[in-house]
Amino acid sequence: MSEIDDLTDAVLTASRLLVAVSARSLAAVEETLTLPQLRMLVLLDSRGPMKLTALADLLEVNPSTAKRMIDRLIASGMVEREPNPVTKREVVVVASVEGRRVVHDVTVRRRAEISAIVARMPEHTRQGLVEALTAFAEAGGEPRWSARDEAPERARHHAEVD
Repeated sequence: MSEIDDLTDAVLTASRLLVAVSARSLAAVEETLTLPQLRMLVLLDSRGPMKLTALADLLEVNPSTAKRMIDRLIASGMVEREPNPVTKREVVVVASVEGRRVVHDVTVRRRAEISAIVARMPEHTRQGLVEALTAFAEAGGEPRWSARDEAPERARHHAEVD
């Protein structure tokens, strides 16, 4: 087996754990929200207002699927439609105060559980984890975020709205 295969297997195994952590955290906070809907909320919270097509592209779903998700999230009070702050001619989707609260609460729970898991790891194995996971997230296009930050990075905010 190649190094790529070994790393892929390790990441797949870790991703199963992380999905389970996310599902437990979501269920504890908001039992009517699905993981894909949470992912949409996280994107809106971290990147700011977005057009439907940009959101669908990031989620890798058809615009019609994204629209149905948005409609459900609007009905639940988690997102809102607003005029594009840049052009004023089109509509963008934004996380509502309630949607941002849910993202925050789920993230706090996830962070606590992940922290407990990391603390159980042998110290010598933790050393390369930050570098490896940071590189992995960057390769996948995920913006950096830290609980030490006031809010997730919004570096691409304006690029997505334009």
